[in-house]
Amino acid sequence: MKKVERINIIMRYINNRAHFTISEIMREFQISRSTAIRDIREIEALGMPLVAEVGRDGGYFVMRNSVLPVVRFTDSEVKALFIAFMATRNQQLPYLKSRQSLSEKLLGLISENQQDDLFLLNQLLLFEGTNPNNPDLLDLADLPHPMLEKLIQLLLTDCYLFISINGETYPVYLLHLYREKSVWLIEGFDLQEEKLRIYPVDQLIDVMPYPVKNSLSRKKILEKLNKQKEAVNVVLELGPDAIAQFRKYHPVKASLSYTNPYQTTAIYETFIHADNPDEVSGITNWLLFLGEDIKIREMPAEVLKSIQSRLNIYGQ
Repeated sequence: MKKVERINIIMRYINNRAHFTISEIMREFQISRSTAIRDIREIEALGMPLVAEVGRDGGYFVMRNSVLPVVRFTDSEVKALFIAFMATRNQQLPYLKSRQSLSEKLLGLISENQQDDLFLLNQLLLFEGTNPNNPDLLDLADLPHPMLEKLIQLLLTDCYLFISINGETYPVYLLHLYREKSVWLIEGFDLQEEKLRIYPVDQLIDVMPYPVKNSLSRKKILEKLNKQKEAVNVVLELGPDAIAQFRKYHPVKASLSYTNPYQTTAIYETFIHADNPDEVSGITNWLLFLGEDIKIREMPAEVLKSIQSRLNIYGQ
């Protein structure tokens, strides 16, 4: 680890502790006593308000009610932040209006040389969904659903919600909020029917806290969901090429069970509602994306028929 990176990490480490010693720094960062002392002195010189305690069990603590030093980013950290911003700026993410001010504040923390590097990267790098002539341009299609930020804000205080969709209101315990295929989805436990359901955020009309106090606890909800789990009806063996494709794209909740230490073969298991045309079409598209390096152990006849039909069309 480079010295600048180590000092930045040590600063975060000691800032989260009421008290620390040189011995603790040595053990945590695998450095010598002399190096630890030099690092602490440099951190003090940067402006962190450390107070030394004299005595056998002495150490340091951060003085309360003091202004901490400005955060310093390494060149790699600055590029990582900037590229992450670039890659997600047209992805229908919440708080898009705050991204511009956040970018300006980040630029104010870095040196002119680092700013020059970012300017060059902004000219050279392009990502999916961006306008090559004006990458910073936001189209109306880039903006997230207006209820998304309200939903996230409520989730920070309570996961028990009333959600209104298409004129119907559902009491829901929200398990996950996720984005798949450019669509935001709510994975929630319907507290009335006691079933797992998926609700598209694009159809959300309103959301509010669920006031009922005697609702099921999260533990009870998870127990009920475990009992309701559908039996697996799709089992695939994936070779190295299919695994590489899987890593490029897979459903949010999909995972592999590797069958050798080198992670070159794996098993994928899931359940598909074969009577749901959308699910059948979705897994058909994905299996064709994975390519030929798969072996089917188990598959509903409806999915096999869909795959064969699609292959016949391609064959023409």
